Amino acid sequence: MYGMSGPHVIRGSVALPEAELVWRFSRSSGPGGQHVNTSDSQVELRFDLARTEALPEVWKGRALERLAGRLVDGVISVRASEHRSQWRNREAAAVRLAALLAEATAPPPKPRRPTRIPRGINERRLRQKKQRSDTKRGRTGRDW
Repeated sequence: MYGMSGPHVIRGSVALPEAELVWRFSRSSGPGGQHVNTSDSQVELRFDLARTEALPEVWKGRALERLAGRLVDGVISVRASEHRSQWRNREAAAVRLAALLAEATAPPPKPRRPTRIPRGINERRLRQKKQRSDTKRGRTGRDW
C-alpha cells in the first residue's frame, strides 16, 4: 500500500511492521452530512504485541508489562474516528499506536540518588527559626 506517510517509527531504527498491523473499518459517529451513512471512516488498528518479532525481547517484555491493562490476548488495539476521511483516521491510529509503544518500551528512569542537606544550610535554617521565635515571643503582652 503506498501513500501513507512512511513507516511509523517507534524509536531508533524500530518501526511498526505493516505486515503485522490488522485494520478494521466501521461507520463513524459524528459530523459528516449525508456521506457519513455510507462510508466506513472509523478505523480500528490491532497489533499483536505478544507474538511480534519486530520488537527486541527487552522492549517486548516492558511493553507487555506496562500495557497489561489494555491488552486482550496479547493484542493491543487503537481506535480513531476524529476525522471525516478514513485515510486521515488511519494515519491518526498508526501515529497513536507508535506513540503508545514508544512510551511503553522506554527504559525505566534512573533511580534517584538521595542527597544530604549540607550542615551549614541546616544550621542557618535553625538559626532563622530561633530568631523568628524570639521575635514572636517578644510580642507577648506581658510588658504592657
